Amino acid sequence: MASTLDSHDGSAQDQPFRIETHGIDFIPESERWATPRNIAALWTGSAINVEYFIYGALLMGFGFSFKTALSIIILGNLSFFLLGLASLQGPETGTTAFTIGRAPFGVHGSRLVSFFNWVTQLGFETEGLILIVGATIVLSQMAGFQISSPMKVVFIIIASAIQAVMPYLGHATMVKVLRALIIPFGAIFVLLAIYDVKHGTTSFKGFGGGWQLYTAGLAFTIALSGLGWTECGNDYTRYVPRDASKKAIVGWMFLGTAIPEIVMMILGALTFTFISSSAQVAAWNGANPFEALHGQHFLPSWFVATFLVFAIVQLFGINSLDLYSSGVSLQAMGLRLKRYQAVVLDSFIACGLTIWATFQSTFSLYMKEFVGVIIVWIAPWFGILITDWLLRRYRYSAAELQRTDRRGIYFGSAGGVHWNGIVAFVVGLVSSTIAFSKAPPPVNFPFHWMTPISNHYGSACAGKLVNGACSAGWYGGADFSVPAGIIVAGLVYFLLEKATGYVARQVKQQKELEPTR
Repeated sequence: MASTLDSHDGSAQDQPFRIETHGIDFIPESERWATPRNIAALWTGSAINVEYFIYGALLMGFGFSFKTALSIIILGNLSFFLLGLASLQGPETGTTAFTIGRAPFGVHGSRLVSFFNWVTQLGFETEGLILIVGATIVLSQMAGFQISSPMKVVFIIIASAIQAVMPYLGHATMVKVLRALIIPFGAIFVLLAIYDVKHGTTSFKGFGGGWQLYTAGLAFTIALSGLGWTECGNDYTRYVPRDASKKAIVGWMFLGTAIPEIVMMILGALTFTFISSSAQVAAWNGANPFEALHGQHFLPSWFVATFLVFAIVQLFGINSLDLYSSGVSLQAMGLRLKRYQAVVLDSFIACGLTIWATFQSTFSLYMKEFVGVIIVWIAPWFGILITDWLLRRYRYSAAELQRTDRRGIYFGSAGGVHWNGIVAFVVGLVSSTIAFSKAPPPVNFPFHWMTPISNHYGSACAGKLVNGACSAGWYGGADFSVPAGIIVAGLVYFLLEKATGYVARQVKQQKELEPTR
């Protein structure tokens, strides 16, 4: 056992390049082989990623100056502290995030929230596939081939099959592979940084937009950085021993994610400053952002080709995290599928969604609307998760979380639903929506009454409109959706629990079940 643990590459039951048998079931202490640094390395391997490079360029597409975008990037990525907090329950419970959700929402109530996460992970998988296909198309164009619509579909199908390999094999495989990718991908981005320093400018000036647009850009960054990963944190730290230092988990998670992602987004923003002709800006905000790199005169073609090849491999890596979490979310919804079977199912669905998105939307519009879906449910969910964790004094009964029968202490206050959690979640979801700078799809601008707080503070475009819409592609005004969702949902849950004493009774039952702890 000691030699296996020292290798930090898995336990006897969870080894690299073998199919992981665990789903949302409890991971016993004997199989807790990971350390906080292991998990941080996994996240670092995913954070040194071309997606965040693209996010930095998209942020500049809002119309910000480089210095303004830089402040948003730094502040927005501080939200990775939230990911650290949302990873502390895994070692205690030995299970996944939405199995832990049975405590605040009930056995059946947690299935509803698991559905939100499943949809979100499918959205991230679709994003990755769109970029993979986009990079492949640009490489083909550089080689002199024009890609037809049927060929795009073929690329999507092949990419969907490839992306399922790592999450199909499981947790230990992803830790090992993503950790191994840090050095080679770090090297290609160092080379990009050299070109950025040579050609980029920190004095780039956008069209402005005022504090309203600033809050919208900050919400965009928070949602796609720390907050957008909080629902996945415990899926990986469940392999960390229960007695691991909480400070080490939060600290290593933050360092392993915030620092590299800040660097990646800055590189994207700097690249935008010298690849920013009208045609290239249209490409950054178009169907395939990699088109902006094709035909420009600053980056040599050999570097662009190498960069895109690396990007494709890397995107497969980060999609593995999304597919893994979407698979265990399907199990948490109550579907009787093994984890790797759920991965295959999700790959089919993500393939179909990518085909639809490729021909029906631009990448920029897809991402900016998808952010709304992320914020309005993850912010209140996170607020409730942390409040529940604090009310329980950081402890759960791992055995009881695995129970779905009526006698389990986490079954729910009524019919398998803990209504305090559900009511707080709905109130928080509504609060996020009305404070969002643009109502999530299918709601759009004509339904501005859905976002009265944003509407009250006026247009985020500060009068700079194109055909009645923001030139940055963002409607509405100031955005307070993240704090509104977290604070309101957490406060409502706290007040309901204090009024009913439901969690207090469960805490007493937990102590009776585990008197030695």
